[in-house]
Amino acid sequence: MINILELVADHQTRSFSPGDIIMAQDSPTGPLFVLLEGEVEILRDADRVAKTSQPGAVFGEMSVLLGCAHTATVRALLPSRFAVIEDPSQFLKASAEASFHVASLLAKRLDALNKYLVDVKQQYEGHDHIGMVDSVLETLMHRQPRPPAR
Repeated sequence: MINILELVADHQTRSFSPGDIIMAQDSPTGPLFVLLEGEVEILRDADRVAKTSQPGAVFGEMSVLLGCAHTATVRALLPSRFAVIEDPSQFLKASAEASFHVASLLAKRLDALNKYLVDVKQQYEGHDHIGMVDSVLETLMHRQPRPPAR
């Protein structure tokens, strides 16, 4: 299998300094960013939900796949360099390897979220508000995607 870094090797790159915003939550979808080097944090509603320095980490994929604004802010913690995919839909449609890489990243995130929610449910078993966790788990596990608008 081809490594994502090999797939983006011929794309333009862009560098960011510590504190720079790579993409802002609620901003319109744009290019896909693939981390080549550096470290970033991912913020949702100004709260840090993750940080990574893993080369090959992809940012902007959710807004591309869902056709919506960015769902989180990505900010550089260290000097960081990204491959910039200007037409992410075409890139993902043209490359099964790139699509599989993105699908794998999303599956890992979903698995981590499921484990977290199950842990929360177990910790708060017997409390009145636990029904909300059941509802979220049910939605994550069984919700069918809406058909595309025509």
